Amino acid sequence: MKDLILIFISTLLINNLVLSYFLGICPFLGVSGKIESAFGMGMAVTFVMTLATSLSWLIYNLILVKFGLFYLEYVVFILVIASLVQIVEMFIRKYSSSLYQSLGIYLPLITTNCAILGSALFMVTRNYKFLEAVVFGFSGGLGFSLVLLIMAGIREELHYVDIPKIFRGASLTLITAGLLALVFMGFSGLISS
Repeated sequence: MKDLILIFISTLLINNLVLSYFLGICPFLGVSGKIESAFGMGMAVTFVMTLATSLSWLIYNLILVKFGLFYLEYVVFILVIASLVQIVEMFIRKYSSSLYQSLGIYLPLITTNCAILGSALFMVTRNYKFLEAVVFGFSGGLGFSLVLLIMAGIREELHYVDIPKIFRGASLTLITAGLLALVFMGFSGLISS
């Protein structure tokens, strides 16, 4: 149980996939303009990342390892992620058309979100057991959502500030992301080895 809590806290705050490994930067920068769309994207990524990591663990350990097909892990993981994203996209389109419109092109881009693929690959390299892989995938998705929501809140508040022209747009977004990464580095002493 202690290991699961350590994996959860570590992945959520200390080794955040976006701020520590720079995975998932495209949707992080693209969808973090409004809290509503950031929340929807965060929940979709959390759902897909949790299921993708879990299914990838099962396929990797029960099929690829058993038959010595290690070289297929990238292809298999990408197929699992693409299938899950299609399911999520159909669900959101059917039940929340406004969220579907606000996410726009970024929803199908979850398929190529390297944070999701990275979580599946980290799960393999770290040799997690099944429950550890599920917790890792879930906390990785929650960490992505947390950072996305924080960034969206900051960007919404920046609309009310008089910003010099040179810092408007992408430059201020990248500076803010860098400062956010520095803030999250402060959590590094939270868990000792």
